[in-house]
Amino acid sequence: MAEATALVSARRGWREVLASLASVRIAIVLGMGVVSGLPLLLTGSTLTYWLSTENVTIEEIGLFALVGVPYTFKFVWAPIIDQVPLPFLTKMLGRRRAWLALAVAGTALSIAGLAATDPQDALWWVAVATLCIAFFSASQDIVIDAYRIEILDPEQQGLGAAATQWGYRVGMVLAGAAALALSDYIDWRFIFLGLAAIAALGMVLVLLIPEPPPPADWEEQSRQPVLQKLKAGAIDPFVEFLTRRGALVILAFVFFYKFGDAIGGWVASPFYREMGFTGVEIGSITKIFGVLATLAGVGVGGLLVARLGYYRALFAGGVFQAVTNLFFAWLALSGHDLGLLFLSIAFDNFAGGVGSAAFVAYLSFLCNVRYTATQYALFSSFTAFGRTVLSTASGWLAGQLGWFAFFAVTTLLALPGLLLLFWLMRIQAAPAQPAAAAKAR
Repeated sequence: MAEATALVSARRGWREVLASLASVRIAIVLGMGVVSGLPLLLTGSTLTYWLSTENVTIEEIGLFALVGVPYTFKFVWAPIIDQVPLPFLTKMLGRRRAWLALAVAGTALSIAGLAATDPQDALWWVAVATLCIAFFSASQDIVIDAYRIEILDPEQQGLGAAATQWGYRVGMVLAGAAALALSDYIDWRFIFLGLAAIAALGMVLVLLIPEPPPPADWEEQSRQPVLQKLKAGAIDPFVEFLTRRGALVILAFVFFYKFGDAIGGWVASPFYREMGFTGVEIGSITKIFGVLATLAGVGVGGLLVARLGYYRALFAGGVFQAVTNLFFAWLALSGHDLGLLFLSIAFDNFAGGVGSAAFVAYLSFLCNVRYTATQYALFSSFTAFGRTVLSTASGWLAGQLGWFAFFAVTTLLALPGLLLLFWLMRIQAAPAQPAAAAKAR
């Protein structure tokens, strides 16, 4: 119990923190972030751009938003990945690497399958291939998140969260900006085959990485009937979490931590356009400098977690996220000011990166090693659901208040998350000790 408390509140020296960056495990997590980030844009903006070049109607392109459903509901089959061993593969590779090998192979083959489709001839085959990419990619994310939590020491979770997001964005650049740029010179089929080959390189990583130690009773559990394992995997993770002290407060905090960011971020592009900025100005600042600012923020957030602990880093990220919304209120008063747009996006993305790294590390800390995949999938899905639900009111609120008052209000909307964080710091002064934090190495 005392160990878990220390993990949340203890300060570590900067020299010790920076030395952790050289860890082989952090390098592994970085590589797995690339594997995880590569397929996402293939089911999003890259897909819609490709379809538009193939003269697919905008109505049909809109329907392809449904292929992202597996990312939202991945917690449904996470218990299978947590509890059920794969024939042959689990004995050969281990509990986590076996499922990762299957997911990586499925993702690579699905991307290659997309290269064999023709939107003008059989659009439904494109939908099937894309849905397969999303399913195997979501499954891949389940395993990678669980692997990261289990392979890292508790004090490395902050840096691990930063490394994951760095790698994730590299993968997104390969499947997004790089793919779109190459499409002016190379046929899309070759681009998809190239991305499939890059995705297949994840198999090399599967063979090189170590297998995390399973729970003590994993061998005994693996001999149980499949239905009994699924029952335990689908119910026990939720029961275990809900019986912890402050469980409902934790869920409320997870839901509201990025409240102001979610509300403001969803209508950012219409706001920029209304302020008179061109597409080139918006794209160059948000896609280049904004991404660099996010990566810097993610790194700082990971260091803050390692140096100050989860709660202090979450508080810093929450305050940064709230204050940076005031830059957009300032921009609403100033109008078309390119320098102020740069500052607003740079500070906002930096603050978002700090908050995201601390948040991912905290969610990782919450997971019990017996149910890592299921519980993290649940937390991340709950976060995504909250962000989506809260964002639906953003357009109405902006229309009612005007841009200046709207962004001023989004600053205040950060308060529920910060107040819940203070509540957690009080009721979890001696928190229940998750196995992910408690396990000895």
